[in-house]
Amino acid sequence: MTISINNPVPDFEAESTGDTPFKLSDHQGKKVILYFYPRDNTPGCTQEGKDFRDNIDKFNTLNTIIFGISRDSIKVHEGFKSKQEFVFELLSDKEEKLCQLFDVIKMKNMYGKQVRGIERSTFLISEKGVLLHEWRKVKVKTHIEEVLQKLIELS
Repeated sequence: MTISINNPVPDFEAESTGDTPFKLSDHQGKKVILYFYPRDNTPGCTQEGKDFRDNIDKFNTLNTIIFGISRDSIKVHEGFKSKQEFVFELLSDKEEKLCQLFDVIKMKNMYGKQVRGIERSTFLISEKGVLLHEWRKVKVKTHIEEVLQKLIELS
């Protein structure tokens, strides 16, 4: 089963930084941004996280909370979050359950080899748990503006 626009996202739980397991239904009443990224401590993923961090006040004003998701362990996530001073939690998806639900695992070319990896993707979920919008094959450079623009349109 995968998710689709204008349909409810099934409630799910995931391991999270900050010693609190994440449960989607715990965040009803706020819009939720889930951004999937390939790996902690890589240049593009670091920049994407910093862009979300640096715009956190705008997201708060738009009643939106942010969670980053990759296949890294909680231990690695905690170090990455601390080092980059992220003010939002990171979710660990080592078993790829969320990656499968959101269909973000793709074959990618890395140094001339085909590898399975997370395609950088972001999902916007409504206050009632419905998928409002998705961005796939995200380009880090323009992504934050696109997400904020969509949130402003919806508010």
